[in-house]
Parts: sequence; C-alpha cells; structure tokens
Amino acid sequence: MKHLISRLRFSAPVHFGRGMLNDSAFCFSADTLFSAFYIEALKLGREDELYSAAAGGALRFSDAFPFLKERYFLPKPMLYVEPKDPGDSKEKKRFKKIQYIPIELLPDFFRGELEAESCDLSELGEESSQVRAAISRTGDDTRPYCVGDFSFREENGLYLLFALATEREEELIETLLRSLAYSGIGGKRSSGKGRFSYEMREVPEALRKAITEEGEHYMLLCSALPEEGELESALEGASYLLQRRSGFILSENFSPEQQKKRDLYTFRVGSCFQHRFQGGVYPVNEGGAHPVYRYARGLFLGVGR
Repeated sequence: MKHLISRLRFSAPVHFGRGMLNDSAFCFSADTLFSAFYIEALKLGREDELYSAAAGGALRFSDAFPFLKERYFLPKPMLYVEPKDPGDSKEKKRFKKIQYIPIELLPDFFRGELEAESCDLSELGEESSQVRAAISRTGDDTRPYCVGDFSFREENGLYLLFALATEREEELIETLLRSLAYSGIGGKRSSGKGRFSYEMREVPEALRKAITEEGEHYMLLCSALPEEGELESALEGASYLLQRRSGFILSENFSPEQQKKRDLYTFRVGSCFQHRFQGGVYPVNEGGAHPVYRYARGLFLGVGR
C-alpha cells in the first residue's frame, strides 16, 4: 500500500458537529469524510468505484487530525502509562486532558515523560459563534439561534492519512478532494463554511515507520467496527471506547424528505488493540434512491510500551 497525507487549509470557518448546534469540534471523522466523498462521487458517476475501493480494502483513510505549521499531531493512545512523577496531581490533570500528541513525542508518552505543555493546540485557531434567525414558514415570529464555528489560523489546518493500493485509488481520491474542496465539508456549507484547499504530500518519516512496522499494540486512526468474525480476536487485550454514530442523510437525491441513518456503534479513534482487524463499510439506509454507507474500515498505527 502507498501512504500519502493530504493537508487541508480552510479558507472559511468550519462547523463539525459534536451534539450541539452552538458548538463545533475542530476535527472530523473518517466516516464523515466518506459520506462527503460519496455525495461528490454521485455527482461524478463514480459512487460504485468509491464503494468498491473502500469495501475491498484498496482505499483506507484516517480521521482528520490537526497540524501546526509542519508539526503533525495524533490522537492520544488509550493505554495507561505510569508518569515519571506520579505525585504531581496538577500535571496528572493536565495529562488527562490531552487529546492529541505530536508524532515525534509518542516515545515520550510511552516512557511517561510527556509534558502537557508540549501538546498545546491553543495556536491552532479560535472558536466563535454566530447568531442566526430561523424564519418560520407558517408566519410565526423569527427565532434567533447560535451556530458554533472554528476558524483555523492561516498556517494551520487538518491532515488526512490515505492508504492506497494503486494509482487508480490515488487518482480517485484527488478527484474527490478537488470536488469536495469547492463544496466544503461539515455543517452549514450553504453559508460557505468548510471550504478548503489541499496539498498531497509524502508521509512524514516518523509516521511512516509507525504505520509500516509491527507494534506491541495497534492504535486506531479512525472510528471502525470489526466484521462479525473478527470481533472476538479484536477484543482480546483491547483498550477502547465505543461511540454511537448516527446523523441525517445529506444527499439531496436520496429522498424528498430528510431521513436519518441507522445508528452504528464503533470503536473510537485512539482505541488500542493487540490484533488488527479489517472492519467494513456498512449500509445504514432504509429505502431511498441510492445506498448510504457508514465507513468503518480499520487503519492502524503500531505503538509500543
């Protein structure tokens, strides 16, 4: 498999939902990306090609993770590490709040030497909120509501890791990224949010080694769900959290009325396993004009203790 990263720089604020309209995350998940890719592929008549590549394992990709200039971050592994100074309660609290770790500092994490200050993402960008007016179709008074945004600083953004079997998958991804960059990703795209430019790059050396080498554990780089026959092996010695993935079907061609996707429970990014698994791409629609899928393929990083 060939590995590439795509650096996304956002020209407008983003809204990545995390439960409340007045709040926004600064990252998005791989299944969100797949859904956005699928809508673009429908426009281009390449939806079957996208599904086949993902379902067959020829195309895999990570959640979106932050970068600060040339520094790349990964999710904190869900493994307990004894700190070198276990008596410092303040440092323990700071350490617990860490979400992302610079790639080059992963060895420090496993030695218990990681300092919380080195994982600071306060320079990534700024959160904000905007007040909008909901216009009633029945003649009632308009009602104000808040929409949460995140704005990246110019030199910062998000990156995606792709694993590609052939040049055909590489061309497909570049085509879909080019189309998606104009459409935008996330919520409130009709207001211009979520638009970006992108740049394909070789994978940084520290990340490339961790992807290709064996590890004592394997950390998930995207939310994923094993196939039924893989589940028992995946759970052996695993350290993980589950999350419920739901949401509405955003394709305008699917149905005259907006419909919800079926819920799917997946392992959260950062979960760690002793055995890698393939995962799958699962149907989550009832009826409609075209299939709707939840991407839950595994992509792993070898990590040690």
